[in-house]
Amino acid sequence: MRKILFLCLALVATTLSAAEKPNILFIAIDDQNDWIGCLGGHPLAKTPNIDKIAERGTVFLNAHCQAPLCNPSRTSLMTGKRPSTTGVYGLAPWFRQVPKWKDLVSLPQHLEANGYSTYSTGKIYHGGYGRRKNDDEFQTLGPPAGVGARPKEKLVKTPAPHPLVDWGVFPHKDEDKQDYVVASWAVEQIEKGPEDPFFLSVGFFLPHVPCYTTQKWYDLYPDDDSVLPLIKRNDRDDTPRSSWWIHWKLPEPRLKFLEEANEWHNLCRSYLACTSFVDHQIGRIMTALDEKGLRDDTIIVLWSDHGWHIGEKEITGKNTLWDDGTRVPLMFAGPGISAGEKVTSPAELLDIYPTLIELCDLPNVDGLEGHSLVPQLKDPKAPRKWPAITTHNRGNHGIRTENYRYIHYVDGAEEFYDLRKDPREWNNIIDDPDYQSIIAEHRQWLPKVDVEMVPGSRARVLSYKNGKVIWEGEEIKPDDPIPEIEE
Repeated sequence: MRKILFLCLALVATTLSAAEKPNILFIAIDDQNDWIGCLGGHPLAKTPNIDKIAERGTVFLNAHCQAPLCNPSRTSLMTGKRPSTTGVYGLAPWFRQVPKWKDLVSLPQHLEANGYSTYSTGKIYHGGYGRRKNDDEFQTLGPPAGVGARPKEKLVKTPAPHPLVDWGVFPHKDEDKQDYVVASWAVEQIEKGPEDPFFLSVGFFLPHVPCYTTQKWYDLYPDDDSVLPLIKRNDRDDTPRSSWWIHWKLPEPRLKFLEEANEWHNLCRSYLACTSFVDHQIGRIMTALDEKGLRDDTIIVLWSDHGWHIGEKEITGKNTLWDDGTRVPLMFAGPGISAGEKVTSPAELLDIYPTLIELCDLPNVDGLEGHSLVPQLKDPKAPRKWPAITTHNRGNHGIRTENYRYIHYVDGAEEFYDLRKDPREWNNIIDDPDYQSIIAEHRQWLPKVDVEMVPGSRARVLSYKNGKVIWEGEEIKPDDPIPEIEE
């Protein structure tokens, strides 16, 4: 069925021939929050190569994911549909296992149907999705994502003994890390000269845990409080109990553990170090692109699948609807894109698919729920009426406009923040009478389609029926203590 659809799409006339279309270098970073130099999320962050891409093109300072979790976020980006439309909310299933969505035309498939040679290495879809024997997402596959070198034993004994939740320094070389291998393969493809036009997707695993780092990157950052994020003590006192439901019990530890175990500095340094390491790998790829003379013919897209907390709101990890969980790097550079520009209007990862369609002059795809960012790529002040919408399980949605954030939880509880006065979202003003008309406007953007989770859903999934809360198959009762927070 998909092959027939490819053929039909390929027969649609387009303005540009395949030889005239721009190449696409598609760079993904896993669990990368706004601790990037050009995003200003951390004053010490050292990311010179990512910053150069931003200088070459346009960076979206207010870009957000559609889900604060790998699988639903990447599924949404690559298919152009919201999690609240697909029902893919957890780490499983792979959307092609859902009968209704098995024939969706993904971004790489649409590019292939229109003359692109598609290459992929590392993590683009979640885990091994898109890379298995019968998957039909990319024409040429390079090395998969992974950790690479590991210590003989975990470095940090976290409350939940998950093998991936670890961080710190141990003796190894950069070349031993799988992200180095992934970058090397991408460099090799560029040096060999991939068939034009090409779509080269490169997905980095770090700074996803385990945040293992070599000493040289770790030493870029001091062992003092300057590496810590600014937080407000008791920041959850004005948030509803249902704000805990969406990350009720996770492998990632709470801030309480980090402080009691004296691990907060170590985790922050390790995360920053891994971010700088990935930035260096991106620099290797960009150097290869320049040396091959492909810069002027290649659109560069850089993104992350969601943010990551490192103590803010009393937690670590993802799975939240605040800026720390939803804000991501998103930048475009290359032909047809303004250089050195910054956009403050909201943008969504969902917008990447329609944006590339317009930039590459491709046929439209029915059913895409994002909106092209080309107007902002031409003029950063161009108006945009749509907010960024993030969903984490049915009924839980964050609405992010230029100046405000509204959150609606599955039980009807709400939060609202004025980012102009409160950029760190410390003060929930949902009951402030001065904001009620603005809050009402934000409520209008809640998804009209909000489906139940698809069969086979698992891992970080929440359901709420008849007042009963079920997290990963277990009921959360009204008097249950919050794990790792309450005694």
